[in-house]
Amino acid sequence: MDNHMRNTAMTFAREVKQSEIYREYEKQLARIKEQPELYEKVNEFRQKNFAIQNSEPPETMMERMEELEREYSWLREKAPVEDFLQAELAFCRMMQEIDALIVGELDFQ
Repeated sequence: MDNHMRNTAMTFAREVKQSEIYREYEKQLARIKEQPELYEKVNEFRQKNFAIQNSEPPETMMERMEELEREYSWLREKAPVEDFLQAELAFCRMMQEIDALIVGELDFQ
């Protein structure tokens, strides 16, 4: 990557870090990390969620996701957990939109 592209990417990364969505994600991440046992359970949930979404065939994925939601419903009822997961989801969606915008502007087939 040439210096201009690297500098542009670094500037963009700084802008993302200054966004309200990213700052909320960082705030909620710090908040959940204050409770290490809770943070460990959240990461367990996130890893299982990721595994299901990336390895289950489409015909069983929804059923497995519902099972996971039931298994961890007690965890999702805790405000710090739900706040963190919502902030993380918002940040992931923002990054997906950015990616789609960039790819949409390029002739990348």
